[in-house]
Amino acid sequence: MSKIEIRELSKRFDKGKKHIEALQNIDLTVSQGEFVCILGPSGCGKTTLLRILANLEKPSKGKVTIHSKHNSQQPIQSMVFQENGVIPWLTVEENVAFGLKMRHTPEKFTKKQTEYYISKVGLADFRKLYPKELSGGMKQRVSIARAFANDPEILLMDEPFAALDEQNKFILQEELLNIWQETRKTVLFITHSIDEALLLSDRILLMSAQPGKIVKDIRLNIPRPRTIEQVRSKPEITRIFLEIWEHLQHEVKQTRLIKTAMEE
Repeated sequence: MSKIEIRELSKRFDKGKKHIEALQNIDLTVSQGEFVCILGPSGCGKTTLLRILANLEKPSKGKVTIHSKHNSQQPIQSMVFQENGVIPWLTVEENVAFGLKMRHTPEKFTKKQTEYYISKVGLADFRKLYPKELSGGMKQRVSIARAFANDPEILLMDEPFAALDEQNKFILQEELLNIWQETRKTVLFITHSIDEALLLSDRILLMSAQPGKIVKDIRLNIPRPRTIEQVRSKPEITRIFLEIWEHLQHEVKQTRLIKTAMEE
């Protein structure tokens, strides 16, 4: 069953006399429960696409349809940003409960959801601390717990682990997958890491240099659960890694050519 349908979507930003085509003719269908990673060169419109799905931007052309459950009280989407999005004057517990309280969910349900997801991301002993008392990795755990606790129909993640060291990144990737396998949320996840995409996703969408288009849709028929050791050692995964690497190298060169042409 399709959860997200995007048809002929384009986005143009007007800056004075200049026009920037961020996205062009995006066609995409995402099924219920799929974990989809998006890769492409910087400036190709990946974040713009997520912001349109989050209703933070409006498309210039085209249509986005999110098939919501009939009479569902769930929010349509939650978004986890690259920079930590925790609220500094709220404790861990209050941050995780924030979306639920904004929706005025029953107190018993709010408490149960909050406690469950705080525990799932390993922050039970830190529930009363404020963000200034947490490390960067712990703040991202709070963001992930808050997103899942809010029980959205789709989860949008914009490079949530990009600023973390490798050890914390691997730990959070594993925790994210454990929660996703329980909930089977529909996830769109932006990353610049090929390893991360191969570890996490059912599908990998490759985008072109600006204006961003989806130029390749790679479906991963790789059993779960996966480990980073498997991702780096299996011949079939190595082949896909090289295919993505060559694409990114080509598109980065195209980005440089476009930038040079614009400057001239």
